[in-house]
Amino acid sequence: MNSHQQIARDVAVANDRNDLQSRINASWAAPVKRPAQEVDLDAYFARIGYDGPREATLEVLQALHALHPANIPFEAIDVFNDKPINISPERVDQKLIHGGRGGYCFEQNGLFRRVLRSLGFQVEGLAGRVLWGYDPNGAPRPRCHMANRVTIDGEAWLADVGLGGCVPTAPLLLDVSTPQVTPHDTYRVTKGEHSYLTELERDGEWKAVHEVDIAPVSDIDYEVMNWYASDHPESGFCKTLMVARSAPFARFTLLNNRLTIRLVTGEEEQHTLSVGDIPQTLKDIFGIDPDPAWRWAFARLVNHSHG
Repeated sequence: MNSHQQIARDVAVANDRNDLQSRINASWAAPVKRPAQEVDLDAYFARIGYDGPREATLEVLQALHALHPANIPFEAIDVFNDKPINISPERVDQKLIHGGRGGYCFEQNGLFRRVLRSLGFQVEGLAGRVLWGYDPNGAPRPRCHMANRVTIDGEAWLADVGLGGCVPTAPLLLDVSTPQVTPHDTYRVTKGEHSYLTELERDGEWKAVHEVDIAPVSDIDYEVMNWYASDHPESGFCKTLMVARSAPFARFTLLNNRLTIRLVTGEEEQHTLSVGDIPQTLKDIFGIDPDPAWRWAFARLVNHSHG
């Protein structure tokens, strides 16, 4: 017959086994932890024409990064018409996903960040200065651009779908300075002490695209930057009509009433548009249904260009 000590040990072992089995059963019964969905992914994917996997992989990021600027145009038409931009998720989704419109960096990259997070990607918001198209020896550019840093398997990638006519159509690997070929252009990213400098090769020369800070920022910082970009009288968006789209075979850029078409092969052509041409171009090339109220602003810029 077992001693009292042996009986006590047997009971203890049985209890331990029961406790372990209970914990195993509980873990099996627990639901799989999925990322919080910050956006209607079905609607977004329909908007950009994506029907692939919904996993946090580099292949998925690359696919989305190509389709987004091909189907959601870069534009700041509202700002040009003296209408400030609201970058709350609800307003951005209504405009860019459901309303058939485009947007600028805070709208585009804010939406893209929420999409990526909803898929399980690790994403940080960054801020920086756009340098493309400006005199490199001129005054410093305002710090009012949004981009995203995505980390996959320990590697950091720059994801920026809100950069107008020079937007990368693929994520760019950070922390390397070798040239990176994308569907439209070749880029390189140089890491400095506090920022990443992105450059684009054009006609045999490297031209600065933007400088993005390494340290992430909070959403409230974007509110302040967005205020400057959409309300300040010195903001370029208040004075210049900017619309762009990077289709698979060409980039289309509308700057005031000048339409530039640059094929992926490098050939480029430009067209000067009349007041009547602009709404039709917005519809046919950029997929934007023009508001009749915009016509007075279009007339203003065309008249100014003739003056």
